Amino acid sequence: MQTSREARFSRWLVANHLVPDTVHCTGKERFPEWLRVINHWAHKIMLYVAEIALAMMVAIVFMTVILRYFFNTGIGWAEEVPRLLVTLFAFLACAIGVRDHIHISVNVIYNLCGPKGKWWFDKFSDSAVLFCGLYMLLYGGARMIKMAGLPGTLPMTGWPVWIQYLPVPLAGFLITFDSILFLSGVLKKDDLLYSEQETDYVALVKEQKNQEAST
Repeated sequence: MQTSREARFSRWLVANHLVPDTVHCTGKERFPEWLRVINHWAHKIMLYVAEIALAMMVAIVFMTVILRYFFNTGIGWAEEVPRLLVTLFAFLACAIGVRDHIHISVNVIYNLCGPKGKWWFDKFSDSAVLFCGLYMLLYGGARMIKMAGLPGTLPMTGWPVWIQYLPVPLAGFLITFDSILFLSGVLKKDDLLYSEQETDYVALVKEQKNQEAST
């Protein structure tokens, strides 16, 4: 029983790219497989951080409302901390959206193109996102380092000022990492972590029309 459970757990880890698949990925495929594993772990860690930030923000705001309306009191840092948490959650959610290509997009021209045209559009999109990720990583990191060298703290919590800029380079790193893996072909567009494969309704309608025409 113990062996079968361990075997199922090992297969689950491999299927979710949490450990490298040493059976099917050998030779030149080992390095891309390790990159996929690192990518999945990075996103899982950041997902947990975002979930904790969201839960803490909701709990603090709820507690503040209860204290204010029922006990006529409050918490001094109850405005500052949720603002930091919502910033962290928003930037990490942005990076998560890039990973699964779930941000809002206009696909009118994209859907009219063939496979080769779509391939070029995908590369252009990933390149543009890579530029944005690098901008966030470099300039956000530079801003955070600059603020870390200056005196001063946040007024209510006394935390260092640079902490409010930390989400920007974090999200920039994830976005840059994802974009490089997509551009290099290590990650495929259908390699999803947080969502399910979307239905291509344009292709579905074309297939139905072809079936009707053939009958």
